[in-house]
Amino acid sequence: MTAVRYPVAQNAEAALSGPLARAARASEAEAVVGGGVEFVSEAAGPAFPSREAALNAYAGRLDDERPEHRVTIEPEDRYCALIELAAGPTPPRPAMKPVYRNGRRWPKPSGAAQPTVWRLSIRYWRVAVAQPMLEAEPPASPRAGRNAATLDAKALRERLSEPLRPLKPQQPLDIGLFEVRPPEAPHILMPDE
Repeated sequence: MTAVRYPVAQNAEAALSGPLARAARASEAEAVVGGGVEFVSEAAGPAFPSREAALNAYAGRLDDERPEHRVTIEPEDRYCALIELAAGPTPPRPAMKPVYRNGRRWPKPSGAAQPTVWRLSIRYWRVAVAQPMLEAEPPASPRAGRNAATLDAKALRERLSEPLRPLKPQQPLDIGLFEVRPPEAPHILMPDE
């Protein structure tokens, strides 16, 4: 079975018109661009009022089962699909409460169905935008305190390379995880398991 070879591009329009390459896996796509990629699915191109109009516009890119235009796309080229979207903004849904009348739990929806449009959805490897590298500063040592700002880089590195030692001896714990104080002798700690 042949794997789908998805386009590698900066955006959906570039994936349709002229991708950098085609790759089935992320590792192949990363080798092509020399960096990171992410797999995305985006709508591309204009919106069409009917499915037939969209199929006519994208002839050769999609499977078409209509008898007069029958086309079957190769398995490795199946990275496009038609999706049906609501035309315009979606109105807010009215708050509905269950009615439990005439064997129905919810009332019948009121109003006509919202008009829809058809758009081409393309799945592709989008080239990840490299974030600018910020110059990293070495972390300040807790022992350096406020003096870390006055130290130069070499002195700070030397201080950070030293093993960590406590500033004062650790205080003994009052009570451990498996120790209890008996009610009749609260000054004694007893092991408890």
